[in-house]
Amino acid sequence: MRQTFSIVVPVFQNEESLDETFSRLLSLRSQLANYDLELVLVDDGCPGRSFEILSAYAKRYPNTIKLVKLTRNFGQTAATQAGLQHATGACVGIISADLQEPCELFVDMVHEWEKGAKFVIGERRSRAEGWWHRKTSGIYWRVAGRAFPEFPAMGYDFCLLDKQVVEGVNQINEKNSSIFLLIYWLGYEPVRIPVDRGLRTAGHSQWNLWKKVGFTVDTLIGFTYVPARLITILGFAAAALCMLHLLVMLAMWFFFGTAPPGWMTLVGLLALFGSIILFSLGIISEYLLRILDETRKRPPYVVERVVHRVLDQDDKNTSSASQSRSGGKTA
Repeated sequence: MRQTFSIVVPVFQNEESLDETFSRLLSLRSQLANYDLELVLVDDGCPGRSFEILSAYAKRYPNTIKLVKLTRNFGQTAATQAGLQHATGACVGIISADLQEPCELFVDMVHEWEKGAKFVIGERRSRAEGWWHRKTSGIYWRVAGRAFPEFPAMGYDFCLLDKQVVEGVNQINEKNSSIFLLIYWLGYEPVRIPVDRGLRTAGHSQWNLWKKVGFTVDTLIGFTYVPARLITILGFAAAALCMLHLLVMLAMWFFFGTAPPGWMTLVGLLALFGSIILFSLGIISEYLLRILDETRKRPPYVVERVVHRVLDQDDKNTSSASQSRSGGKTA
């Protein structure tokens, strides 16, 4: 019995590179002739003509392409989660629409899966982006390494998951998180295939500085105890500093009969403690905002429609179960 290999592709502002993306992804059908290929394309609220282009390909290849349209831009993590919910393959690949990592390596990943691997990642050994992009991205991935010591030093967003892993991810409904850290959190030992990350052939990256800062904060709060423990460390450090300052003043009074002017001491101590208190309140506020997001129970994404082939009865039952979880409609 032939098995299905699904590939989830989140799409956002990739209009210029979509033709090349489809050409390379569809070529995998001949390289994986023993599998039925399913491309799950997630339109993450794309502006412009992206949905029109995606729809044209979905109509041209109705037995291969499944198009999931979200109502607006929910971010890479939510778009990938939506794709995983709608993927039906025995194993599922994830790759960005810009194909900066070579999708042809999915062939090697499937072979590793056939040997029993449940989680295969394309581990970056080099990046062709500019110096600034490499450095700022490196800071984020080092933070991820604080949560998982064995995490790839240059990160990953190109991988293959067994259906069991996909089901584990689909049970998670967290917001303000990273899908690739959530996958790693499940605990499956990854098989690593070295990969070189190339430059975009078209379009511009949406991974700007503010998004990197936001993801770094989310990762610190969502996967480590560093921010909360930093408040405790600051409290101990401030107490030690004040004790040292008191000892210095007592020593000056005892040995020299003098002490520093009182107003300078008070201003310095007030400024120090005021800064620590405001910084601590900022950290607590970040935790409270995330708790608020979770208690609201809003879905991480909303599906507007799903465009795919005509389903038989068994597929309809599977699709209905998937739609009831995500709240989308099938077209």
